[in-house]
Amino acid sequence: MAMTHPPTLALSAADRERLDRVWQHLVMGELDRSRLATAQFLRALAHDPPLQRAAQALCDERVPEADFLLREYLRQQPDHPLALRLRAEAAFWRQKDADAIALLGRCLALGEFPGARFARALSSYRAGHAVAAQHDLEQALLGEPQNPAYRALLASVLSKTSEIERTVALYDGLTREYPQQPKLWMAFGHVLKASGRQTESIAAYRRSIELEPRLGEAWWSLANLKTVKFDAADIAAMQAQLQRSDLANEDRLHFEFALGKALEDARRYAESFGHYDAGNRLRLLDAHYDIETSTINLRRSQQLLTREFFDERAGLGFQAPDPIFIVGLPRAGSTLIEQILSSHSQVEGTMELQDVTDIARGIAERRKDKGDFDYLPLLAGVKAEEWRGFGERYLTTTRVHRKLGRAFFIDKMPNNFTHLGLIHLILPNARIIDARRHPLASCFSNFKQHFAMGQLFSYGLENIGRFYRDYVELMAHYDAVLPGRVHRVIYERMVDDTENEVRRLLEYCGLPFEDRCLRFYENDRIVRTASSEQVRRPIYKEGVDHWRHYEPWLDPLKVALGPVLEAYPNVPDFKP
Repeated sequence: MAMTHPPTLALSAADRERLDRVWQHLVMGELDRSRLATAQFLRALAHDPPLQRAAQALCDERVPEADFLLREYLRQQPDHPLALRLRAEAAFWRQKDADAIALLGRCLALGEFPGARFARALSSYRAGHAVAAQHDLEQALLGEPQNPAYRALLASVLSKTSEIERTVALYDGLTREYPQQPKLWMAFGHVLKASGRQTESIAAYRRSIELEPRLGEAWWSLANLKTVKFDAADIAAMQAQLQRSDLANEDRLHFEFALGKALEDARRYAESFGHYDAGNRLRLLDAHYDIETSTINLRRSQQLLTREFFDERAGLGFQAPDPIFIVGLPRAGSTLIEQILSSHSQVEGTMELQDVTDIARGIAERRKDKGDFDYLPLLAGVKAEEWRGFGERYLTTTRVHRKLGRAFFIDKMPNNFTHLGLIHLILPNARIIDARRHPLASCFSNFKQHFAMGQLFSYGLENIGRFYRDYVELMAHYDAVLPGRVHRVIYERMVDDTENEVRRLLEYCGLPFEDRCLRFYENDRIVRTASSEQVRRPIYKEGVDHWRHYEPWLDPLKVALGPVLEAYPNVPDFKP
């Protein structure tokens, strides 16, 4: 389909065709091809030999060379829009989103450049800045209201800011226009799942599979609903795909996890574990994770964030009580707690928010070594007034997720337990809830769950066990230096004695008891996590000990957990 383009840069018919190719690849979910098509489009615009060489280096995926050439060129001509656009593309390829956003800002300040506003929106989206991405896309759509890539990215952005009806409408339109694009149907399925439209979600995933049977993520998305039971034909179809020699590793690992779930439901536990293990091993091939870093950060937290450290900063921070943080390991009951609390008339559930991590990253960037994310040693140098500013910033950046105007809202990012000291310092009146589940249940549930991003510790039983142990030790430290600050919910107690545990939870949050918190499964809010369908049903006890089916293969996990396993639900005495 033909596109229109901003008038700042005149494009030839061939240039327009190249740019349209970028959009088509994006709509088809072919990100690598769209990236190459972008480089080819930019190369065609380059007439200056140095820029031609830099653009060709990008096309050949010699990204460091391209970046060096462009940096040298911009020293001589700092306001050259094409050079800025090319260097932004190089930054994007290197996953330097902040650099890409800054370079694109300079480019756009000189005038509209074809595709630059979309590129900045894509970088902003990838960096977790949904509001900025939405602003750029809305502006871009004024000039090209039918551009499918703009609309597809806007749909992804709106799903992050809980504008679910607009998201559904966009995907509905796109799938009607491009009914043969399997990844569009899969993305549509994700949104329908989050909004509780399970039947339609299943149909969208099935349509995606029908169009592209080797799309492993679509099969895993069906499995990840936790309510779909694969039949013998489904299992045979997935097994056949795994026999393909041309199957990409990304698809292969999704098939492994999906088959693990299918065979688990069929009670073929040995085969099921084999597929879960294979999927995890594949994931580790490109996951650069060092468990020792987790342990080192734990020790540093204990050394730096002492009771004296917090006492010296008492009374600082932003005093607003609005946020309720739910932390812990994934798959430990945090979505259930969120569903219970968000059923209260004064509490709104949002999603797993990145805003605390963004604040931590901003502090870390003060280091001379920009590549190091360790911000803890810098906390002692933060000025008194800055603590309040950080808290105000958090309330400002999270406001986009608060649609209902309720007094309190939930941030359910589980990994925020690593930033608990920072949360206390910037938001001393925020509630913090630690969701904890039996170590073997929690850890194995992480092992068999393929996370889209962010949980690299979960792809190995030893790593998971070490990570759980580090988590328990860190929370024990905060219990000692900030007594009573964190409310702990033990999942098994919530299952066994729901009403009393809910009353304790509400009392900690300073909220009156409401009976509808016990009918949390009637809450039709948007839920994006792997437990989305489970929390739309009453509590059931059958899943509490499900890990026992896999106990013969969990010895490495038990060894890694050590005394934490034996002491649960209590905490062992961690020696300094």
